[in-house]
Amino acid sequence: MQTAIIGGTGVYGVAGAEHREVVLTPYGDVEVNIGELRGREIAFLARHGTQHAVPPHLINYRANMWALHKLGIKYVYATCAVGSCNQNYKPGDIVVLKDFIDFTKMRPVTFYDGHEGVIHTIMSDPYCKNLRVLLSKAAGDTGLKVAGEATYVCTEGPRFETAAEIKMFQTLGADVVGMTNVPEVTLAKELRMCYAAVGIVTNWCTGFGEEADHGKILHMVETNKTALTDLFVRVFLDQEMTQENCTCSQAVMQSLSKG
Repeated sequence: MQTAIIGGTGVYGVAGAEHREVVLTPYGDVEVNIGELRGREIAFLARHGTQHAVPPHLINYRANMWALHKLGIKYVYATCAVGSCNQNYKPGDIVVLKDFIDFTKMRPVTFYDGHEGVIHTIMSDPYCKNLRVLLSKAAGDTGLKVAGEATYVCTEGPRFETAAEIKMFQTLGADVVGMTNVPEVTLAKELRMCYAAVGIVTNWCTGFGEEADHGKILHMVETNKTALTDLFVRVFLDQEMTQENCTCSQAVMQSLSKG
């Protein structure tokens, strides 16, 4: 098993992945669904749990990513519900994440706490360029419209952001804002996984339009989730997955500095 899908808000399963398995990790137990499609196994993990019971700031990101690593996963696509602070990306659009800005505060952010020495992880390509290219090509082949690439700001949550915060994020170059993609993306890189994420724009950020509404957010996700997960599966099944076209497997480096 080498491929997995992580579902965000409103995405709690994928057709064909119905075998439930509990994976034991040093950080806690994780429930993963596994399916076999055209002779290939694909894992599915619901980021918030299948009942959306875990708020963004309490998600056990290390356990989730370690569980996928333990299963042998090397390639991950993920969905994220995001708010937009870019007028070109409106609710209902799909964007491919290309970079991030981290405004989280309290989360465990690494597997490397000094026991293995000082470890640094290269972030020049946080979202695997090869997976992004394959996704964009598959979207074009199927007619699924992708509005563009986006820089993502991750906040701690679970509250929404203030208008002043959103204005600051926009000034820093942000396109969309969410609460869950960091440290998930960086932990994937530490585990030498290829990882890419797609943002489903569910609402305008605070100060950009009408206030976020939970029902409307779920409606926007519902509109896009099947097409997106089908697209992920299409890439995994139609492409020969390889790490030769990216640098994800070489992103971890050990510091030689003594002080």
